[in-house]
Amino acid sequence: MTGRPDGDSLLPDAERLAADLADLSTFSESGEPGWTRQIFSDPYRASRGWVADRMRAAGLETHVDPAGNVVGRLPGRDRSKPVLMTGSHTDTVHGGGRFDGIVGVLSAIEVARRLRETGATLESDLVVVDFLGEEANTFGISCVGSRAVAGLLTPEHLDRVDDSGRRLGDVMTAFGLDPQGALDQAWAPGSVHGYVELHVEQGPLLERSGHRIGVVTAIAGIERLLVQFTGRADHAGTMPMTGRHDALVAAAQAVLTVEREGCGAPVHGVSTTGRIESSPGALNVVPDKARIWAELRSIDAPWLSGAKRRVVEQIAADAEARGVSTLIEWLNDQDPVACARSMQDRIGAAADSLGYAWEAVPSGAGHDAAHLAHLGPMGMIFLPSVGGRSHVPEELSEPADIAAGAHVLAHTLVRLDRDTA
Repeated sequence: MTGRPDGDSLLPDAERLAADLADLSTFSESGEPGWTRQIFSDPYRASRGWVADRMRAAGLETHVDPAGNVVGRLPGRDRSKPVLMTGSHTDTVHGGGRFDGIVGVLSAIEVARRLRETGATLESDLVVVDFLGEEANTFGISCVGSRAVAGLLTPEHLDRVDDSGRRLGDVMTAFGLDPQGALDQAWAPGSVHGYVELHVEQGPLLERSGHRIGVVTAIAGIERLLVQFTGRADHAGTMPMTGRHDALVAAAQAVLTVEREGCGAPVHGVSTTGRIESSPGALNVVPDKARIWAELRSIDAPWLSGAKRRVVEQIAADAEARGVSTLIEWLNDQDPVACARSMQDRIGAAADSLGYAWEAVPSGAGHDAAHLAHLGPMGMIFLPSVGGRSHVPEELSEPADIAAGAHVLAHTLVRLDRDTA
C-alpha cells in the first residue's frame, strides 16, 4: 500500500516512544552527574550507533555524513523534489537530562515508523537527522553538525582549541569524522522544502498557561564571551585594601554587570555568567589572574547588539578603576532567527486540527533549527517542561505531552508535503 498519508492516522505509539527514551538514556558517562553524554565521548559514539540502528529499523536509508550527523532518509514518490527535514540532537550538557534534543530525534523516527506502518508515502523524501554536537563545548562552538549542513562551519571553527590545546579539527578526525568534508558538504539553499524541529520548551511558559503545544516565533541570538583579568599578586595580610589590583574582585564585579544587563532587558533578554576561575588560588594571596565565561541572549537583535557593547565598556571601565587590565574575546555569536510565518501557521493549524491547545512562544535557547533556516522555511514545535527545568538531571516532560508533540510534528510534515504534490 502506498497511499497518501493522513496526519490524523499518524498517532504515535506513546509506549514505544517512551521505551526509546529510556533506552537512549542508558548511554551516559560513568561517574558524571545526570545523563551526561557530551560530544566526542565514548557513550556519545555508542549512542549514535544505537540511533542509526533505530533509523534503519524504521525503514530509513541511513548514513553518517562527514560532519558526523546521523542522517536517515525515507523515500518519497518524487525524489527530485526538495526534501522535508526534521530532527534535533542527542548530545547533552554536563549533568544534563533525558529530553533536551532527544525528544526531537526519537519523535522524528517515530513519525517515519508510523508512515511505514500505515502504508503511507509522502511526495517528498523525509530526512531525519541527529545533528552532531548541538550543545556548547570546550571549543566554544555549538551546533557543529547543523552548521556544516547549512554551510556555516568555517576553517576558523576547526582551528579552535580547548583548554588542553587540542584542535577541534584534529579531535573530529580522531572521532572518525572528515573535517574537510564537513566544510564542503553544505546543502544548497532551497533544497529543503521545510524544516520542523520538535523540542521540549526548557522553560515554564507552556506549563503555566496550560497549553500543550508551543508554536515558536523566533530563536534567540546568543553572544558568548571570555573575559581575562590581569592584576597583581600580593600578600593578603600585608597589602592594604586601597593598594590592591585584585583580578578576582574585578571579575566578580563583571559578573554583576552581566546580570544587570539581562535584568534591564525591555523584551525577552537574559544574561548569565556560567564559569569563573582565578589564580594563584591561595587564601593568603591577592589574585593576579581571573577569567569569566558569560553569555547574552535575546530574540531582539538591536537590544543584543547594544547589550554587547554596554557590557564590554562597563567591564573594562570597572577593571581599569581597580588597576586591572582586561582582554575580552567573543567566542560565539548567533543572530536571532525568526521562524517562517508560513511554518508557524501550519504548526498552529495542525495543533488545532488535532485538538491540542497551543500558544505562540519565543525560544530563549539556541537550536539546530536556527542554522537550517538558511536552507528553507523553518519552524519549531515546543512541548511542556515540568517546572520549566532543563540542563539539569531533573529535566522532565510527560509521556502524554511528548506523544502530543510527535503527533503535531507528523501532522505538520503531512501538511508541508501536500504543498509539493
